Amino acid sequence: MNDLCRHGIHRVTRVIVVCFLCIGASAWNSQAQTLKSIDVETFETWMQSLSNWGRWGDDDQLGTLNLITPEKRREALTLPRDGELVSLAHDVETEPAIDNTRPFEMTMSGLGDAGLSVSDQWTVSYHGYAHTHLDALCHFSYDDQLYNGVPADSITVEGCAQLAITNFKEGIVTRGVLIDIPYHRNVEFLEPGSPIYPEELDNWETQTGITIGSGDAVFIRTGRWKRRAVEGPWDIGSYVAGLHASTARWFHNRDVAVIGTDHGADVHPSGMDGERHPLHILLLVAMGTPIFDNVDLEALSRATTERQQWEFLLTAAPSPVPGGTGSPLNPIAIF
Repeated sequence: MNDLCRHGIHRVTRVIVVCFLCIGASAWNSQAQTLKSIDVETFETWMQSLSNWGRWGDDDQLGTLNLITPEKRREALTLPRDGELVSLAHDVETEPAIDNTRPFEMTMSGLGDAGLSVSDQWTVSYHGYAHTHLDALCHFSYDDQLYNGVPADSITVEGCAQLAITNFKEGIVTRGVLIDIPYHRNVEFLEPGSPIYPEELDNWETQTGITIGSGDAVFIRTGRWKRRAVEGPWDIGSYVAGLHASTARWFHNRDVAVIGTDHGADVHPSGMDGERHPLHILLLVAMGTPIFDNVDLEALSRATTERQQWEFLLTAAPSPVPGGTGSPLNPIAIF
């Protein structure tokens, strides 16, 4: 087969895939995505049925990162083809805004001195909705317990005695997959308050032919950073598109190792009275699944759309802060 024929077949195949996705997007756009309420009884049932407590032993500190086996890493290392790197970190936000009440600060020293070097000191309160970070398993508790039944009062002013970010010191290397919901719905970004349900994730798998599997790192794009660039910051803690808590079972059934979104995962409002972060609780406390928050998926969206390739090699490594509840970091996708 000559190069022209190969190019023609590739182009036709790509057009078919794009059209197929657009058909799926039209179907979803025609359906009103209303927010489904969650009562306490249902949530408690989910906490029990989705629990991974004891699955990897009573002293487990890794949760679903146990699913990233050496074999899984070796398989992921075969994914890159052209070696292109794409950062999933948003540049640090230094200006106060409604979604960045604790801006990143950098102080320079050594300026004007006779020495040969200058230095800088960073101050960052990274949890929230501005800075790209990874949540450790001790970040959230429920009914006075952390993941695997660790007592919440084991956390002191010195930090987390168990389930701290230091347990992830060796880093994360696995297959990453982008589920690009705005692309799927054929819009630039999702409007605040728009929920994402398991049925849409099922539909995405069908449309793309990608099957989410054990040990995967799954990133869900809502277009938050795109919308912020176009329309400015808004109160994400009160009103943002995101995953409905019912998606926790979808991730559990597929043995996903880690979840990432371009804000804080949960749709706001969450649909559950008195609880703003039910998905965070289900993932961190019941399932032991770490969460990447505030990843910037815009460049990744462009890279995957151009290739019509939704999987990649993911690498990420947090700072090993003893007792830390998480860490800022720069996840990298490699194609």
